[in-house]
Amino acid sequence: MAEAAKKQERVVKVSRDQLPLSCPLPEDSLWNMHPRVFLPIEKTGEAVCPYCSTRYILQN
Repeated sequence: MAEAAKKQERVVKVSRDQLPLSCPLPEDSLWNMHPRVFLPIEKTGEAVCPYCSTRYILQN
């Protein structure tokens, strides 16, 4: 079961010009949207959305 979850994990790389970071991203499909949440990524370089579990990685 855990392996199936890992295969479906969405990882998105973002740049500093996309900050402040919010999920869902503007290009995401409307049918798949959840309430917008702003994610603090600046300090650690990574953030995970509490709604959809998308993992965001900040590129330098």
